[in-house]
Amino acid sequence: MKIVVYSVLDMEKPYYEGLEEKHGIEIVFTNEPPKMENIKLAHNADAVCIITTPVKSDLIDAFYKEGVRYISTRTIGYDHIDIERAKEIGMGVGNSEYSPDSVAEYTVMLMLMAERNIKTIINSYQNQDFSLNNVQGCLLKNLTVGIIGTGKIGMQVAKMLQVFGCRIIAYSRREKEEMKGILNYVSLNELYAESDIISLHMPATDESFHMIDKDVINSMKDRAIIINTARGSLIDTDALIEAIENGKIGGAALDVIEDETEYYYKEFKNKVIPHRNMAILRSMPNVILTPHTAFHTRQALDEMVKNSIASCVAELSGDKNLWKIV
Repeated sequence: MKIVVYSVLDMEKPYYEGLEEKHGIEIVFTNEPPKMENIKLAHNADAVCIITTPVKSDLIDAFYKEGVRYISTRTIGYDHIDIERAKEIGMGVGNSEYSPDSVAEYTVMLMLMAERNIKTIINSYQNQDFSLNNVQGCLLKNLTVGIIGTGKIGMQVAKMLQVFGCRIIAYSRREKEEMKGILNYVSLNELYAESDIISLHMPATDESFHMIDKDVINSMKDRAIIINTARGSLIDTDALIEAIENGKIGGAALDVIEDETEYYYKEFKNKVIPHRNMAILRSMPNVILTPHTAFHTRQALDEMVKNSIASCVAELSGDKNLWKIV
C-alpha cells in the first residue's frame, strides 16, 4: 500500500515516524501541494494525503487516472475538496479529526484578547506609549457570549467559558441535551440581538455561506464582537468591514478569512499581498487576525497525521473507516 503525503511541513515529519512499520505501508513525502504539474508523484499510489490545497474536479480525475482511490485531508474541514466529483467517479474522501481543545482554547483566548483590547495595548507598548488611552476593556463575566454551532468545538468552548461566569447562549441545528445545564439554546435572531460576543463554529456549506451578512450584522447588538475560528466564508467580509468602520461592530478576532488559501501557511515578507480586505482588517486597531492557526498544537498535529494515515489504511484494507466522508 502506497500513500503520497503532500504539503509536508518540517514540523510534521517527526509525527510520521514509525507509521510505515506499524501499518506495513510505503509513505512518499513531498513539500509541494498537489497540482497538475506534479500529478505523476501520485503514480501507482493507492491514496494521497493533503491539507488545505483546493482539490477540484480536474485534480480528482487526474489522481484517479494515476491509480489513486482515496483522498485524506489532514483537517477537520473538507470544503476544499470537490466532494460531488469524487462521488461521481468513485473516489473515496476522508478527513482527520483531532481534539477540539486546541481550537476551543484558542477561541477563548481570542475572546479575551478582543474584549481587553490586547492588540492596542501591545502596539502602544511597542511604540513606548504607556498611557491608558483606548485600552479599557470589559469583564467577560458581565457579557453574554453567543455560540453558533455546538459540535465538538462549540461544546468545548462553552464548557471552558463556564469558569468565567458569563451568560452563554447558543444556536445549533442539533441541540445537545448534555449542554442544556451549561448554556441556553435560543433562536438565531435572539442570539444576534442579545450577544456581546458571537463565536462561529459552523462548517463551510452552501447554506452557511455569508451567514453573517449586512442584514444579520444590523440585527446584532451594538458594538458586538465577532470571533471566527471556523471558516472564512461564513462572514461577508465587505459587510463586516463596513460595520466596523461605522461603529456597529465593536471588533473582531478572525483566525480565518475569505480567500485565505493562497496566502496562509506561506511567507510573504517584503512582498505585496493582493488581498485588499486582509490589508484593511490588519490596519484596524480593534481587529485581530491570525493565519488559521487555532488548531496548531503538538497534540493536534500528532492526531491529524496519525488519523489521516489510519483512515487511508482502513479504507484501502476494507476495515471500518471512522473518518470517511464519501
